Amino acid sequence: MIKQISKRFKMMGTVIDLSITATNPSDIMKQSEKLLKEYEKRFSAHSSKSELTAINLNAGHQPKQVHPDLFELISIGKTHSLSEDSGLNIALGSVIRQWRIGFQDAKKPTSVAIKKALALTNPHQIRLDETKKAVFLAQKGMALDLGALAKGYTADKLKACYQKNKVTSAVINLGGNVLLYGDNPNSADGYWRVGIRNPYHKKEEDSVVLSLKNQSVVTSGTYERQSMIDGKSFHHLIDRQTGYPLTTNIISLTIISKDSLDGEIWSSRLYTKTPKEILAIVDTLEGIEVLILTTDQVLYLSNGLKNKLVYQDSEMKQKNI
Repeated sequence: MIKQISKRFKMMGTVIDLSITATNPSDIMKQSEKLLKEYEKRFSAHSSKSELTAINLNAGHQPKQVHPDLFELISIGKTHSLSEDSGLNIALGSVIRQWRIGFQDAKKPTSVAIKKALALTNPHQIRLDETKKAVFLAQKGMALDLGALAKGYTADKLKACYQKNKVTSAVINLGGNVLLYGDNPNSADGYWRVGIRNPYHKKEEDSVVLSLKNQSVVTSGTYERQSMIDGKSFHHLIDRQTGYPLTTNIISLTIISKDSLDGEIWSSRLYTKTPKEILAIVDTLEGIEVLILTTDQVLYLSNGLKNKLVYQDSEMKQKNI
């Protein structure tokens, strides 16, 4: 008999909600929790015991052999960090540490400290040994931060687990990073209604609702994680060129894709660009769609999403480029 169960976890610095429909959902949920704990231990930049921290502690000293999953994610991250004009840089850890945005000890670093930290963010200095699955950061003080990618990678691994175990359907929500698997058992058409949080109002409501199936929805936003420092609010999206929080009129950028990791990659790579530039790039990418909200309450949608829109806040204006 097919049953549906849901469970909430607090891991990876966020709230995780899983909903699973299967003949043995309790067993699958236990497997899911085990996987989440494994990946948290592997990818966390904030845990002193994680494999990623071990790499960072050995920067400038010696290579560190790691689990194949961590090696794979770092390899993918390095490739996209090296891409021309990419907003993503997994070697930005030294700068992120200076700010600590979203943590109680957040502070505004001095310009000297930022300049010094930026000198340690060259992704070319990430040395990978494919045979030994070893990672070496060539400069002492370098630090990797996989916060922009780890949730997407983990969501895709959970989906692979569900496919293997013949799960009928599932919703994986890793702190707003949503992956939909299978048909919605509570909907006549099998589609899920996914809301994009309204960044303009304090109360919890949606700015946009999309009708989707078997897709990932990854949203990055300047409103998501902030810290008040000396009476001024700073968001957590750091410009890899300046070392300061990004200056942008994009308040929220959502990537819809088949795989969650792709959503993480492209939301990070594209955030530094203008809506016009983002839409032009996405138009060339197969299986990638984008939804953009700007500070002046304008909504931009890539062509493939226009027939997926089922609701938009009446205060927002939709523009075509």
